[in-house]
Amino acid sequence: MTALSLSRVGPRTRRRPGAQPVEYNLLLTATLCLLAFGVVMVFSASSTTSLLGKSGDSAYYLKRTLLFGAGGLVVMRLLSLRGARLVRPLTPLLVAASFVLLLAVLVPGVGVSANGAQRWIGAGLFQIQPSEFAKLALVLYGAHLLASRPRMTRDIRTLMPYLLVVALACLLMVAEPDLGTAIVVCLTTGALLVAAGVKIRHLMLLAGGIGVVLLLAIVIEPYRMQRLTGFLHPSGDPGGAGFQAIQAKIALGSGGIFGVGLGQSLQKAFYLPEAHTDMIAAVVGEELGLVGISMLVGLFGLFGYAGLRTAQRARDRYGKLVAAGLTSLILTQGIVNLFAVLGLAPLTGVPLPFVSYGNSSLLVMLAATGLLLNIARGGQAATAARNGRGAARLRVVDGGRGRTRSGAGPARGRSVARGAKSRDSRGGNRGARSAGARRRRRASG
Repeated sequence: MTALSLSRVGPRTRRRPGAQPVEYNLLLTATLCLLAFGVVMVFSASSTTSLLGKSGDSAYYLKRTLLFGAGGLVVMRLLSLRGARLVRPLTPLLVAASFVLLLAVLVPGVGVSANGAQRWIGAGLFQIQPSEFAKLALVLYGAHLLASRPRMTRDIRTLMPYLLVVALACLLMVAEPDLGTAIVVCLTTGALLVAAGVKIRHLMLLAGGIGVVLLLAIVIEPYRMQRLTGFLHPSGDPGGAGFQAIQAKIALGSGGIFGVGLGQSLQKAFYLPEAHTDMIAAVVGEELGLVGISMLVGLFGLFGYAGLRTAQRARDRYGKLVAAGLTSLILTQGIVNLFAVLGLAPLTGVPLPFVSYGNSSLLVMLAATGLLLNIARGGQAATAARNGRGAARLRVVDGGRGRTRSGAGPARGRSVARGAKSRDSRGGNRGARSAGARRRRRASG
């Protein structure tokens, strides 16, 4: 047995009464640092355009970010206490509500349009983006379904109930149009299926089918083709399709190693489109340089490490899948955004979690973090706790082969073997004593 396997079956490190696990502290630290980083950068990236824009208030986006950030922290705290037990029974209702909102946003007069897309519902301060809430609901639904029916992972046909729900949600997102969020949902779903133990060949078939659909979605929309050609050849149309990518590269190149200084960016002043939302990482690179980008990536890396450790140490299968799915959601969205800013992927309009301005995105990310914190501190869903189920192992999350039933691990096997050995030795001793007695009786007779 290797040292790694011994560490898994051995007793957990004892903590002081009231102390939280190290995964909890790492998740909370990374989240608060990213949130504080985002508040500072949103104000820096938006102050100039806000002052010269319609609002005339340089702190317009800062005030809204602080307001929704405070609300999101309250939601995160509440979910960190009883999140898994509260959310799992409500998962079907959350999915149904998400589909109702996704359908409503497409209705003329109900959905709000901006920049050529109809993605929002509501007005003023209470404007929400349904696709952001749908991302969270789909992860929770997938974890609930895959935890309740482990045999679903054996074949693509048995996965169809979940895949059809995800496909319908992505279709509604693409119709808004919001292809970037649909891509994030597909990648997160793939990561959740990997964590649940779906076979690689089945995942490759799904990836091939999604790739074909993605190409068709790009070809049928001229603006998506322009984004693709702008990514492949940005200098071919520097004033059109390649403008945003070129301005992002100028911002990153101007920053150098240490940046030009906080608040000193020139590109954010009407040169870089969406500087406080999709392109905020370019402003970070210009003002704080390579050091600032490295800090940003490091905080996401810390969050990912703590989230996956939380999935590994969760008490039940549902907790493992929720932790793996939510961690994958946040990391996938961050990677898609950073790749687009760095010129490694086409522009998708996906915000950077915790950092970009976006009320709905910030609320959803903090709610997801609250669920992760609840699982990190040992929270279980009501159904699993009521049924008395132990921690089912997931091959990808925990390592090793397959699942083992609670209480049937190596330690129990060794105790059974020792008991059998002691019974055999006692039986052998009794047999030897009885044979000796028979020989003595024959000799005396």
